[in-house]
Amino acid sequence: MKIEELKFDENGLITAVVQDAATREVLTVAYMNEESLTKTLETRETWFYSRSRKELWHKGATSGNTQKIVEMKYDCDGDALVVLVEPAGPACHTGAVSCFSENLLERPVDQLASLDFSESLLERPADHLASLSDFSVMLELEKTIREREMEMPEGAYTTYLFEKGVDKILKKVGEEASEVIIAAKNRDPEELKWEAADLLYHLMVLLQEQKLPLKEVLAVLNKRKKPSAEE
Repeated sequence: MKIEELKFDENGLITAVVQDAATREVLTVAYMNEESLTKTLETRETWFYSRSRKELWHKGATSGNTQKIVEMKYDCDGDALVVLVEPAGPACHTGAVSCFSENLLERPVDQLASLDFSESLLERPADHLASLSDFSVMLELEKTIREREMEMPEGAYTTYLFEKGVDKILKKVGEEASEVIIAAKNRDPEELKWEAADLLYHLMVLLQEQKLPLKEVLAVLNKRKKPSAEE
């Protein structure tokens, strides 16, 4: 489809839903006109049209928090866009990763280092393999860790780790790996699941410190898969 074939509204605008290409989190919802959409396609960075200022604006032009285009899709009616990006920083003017940071549902604040990653599995038979939906907590955790590094909220354990730096994070990864080994040697599944959760958490903090997205690690695992005929 060409730009002129898209359905802009009576004001010459089309809705653009911007998502993080890695986590699929919605970062912001903005509007593009034909000119800003053209600039977006040409520069491979997001350009929008401000309805209040009546002018184009380039995301990150002043803040440096640009959004590199990974993919752009339009819906079946051609009147809305989904823009997948690699953000260079927070999307929201408040400094939050996403403009959608407030939750209407009451939710307790979790201590990240003590998350029970297997809670949803407890009601299932022991031999029931995890489903794809069970792994959504990993994406949520990755997002939260990234937000902690950007915002550095006082008193948060993840903030403490980033403040101490890579040596502290590496030490914790080593300690948790040792705890996993001990729990496994003791044949203690209850202890093992908690220690494994702690190891995964600290490993993901390390990945964020190294700016290595979890999806790249998963891509390596995917490449290592053998064809079913060879298994």
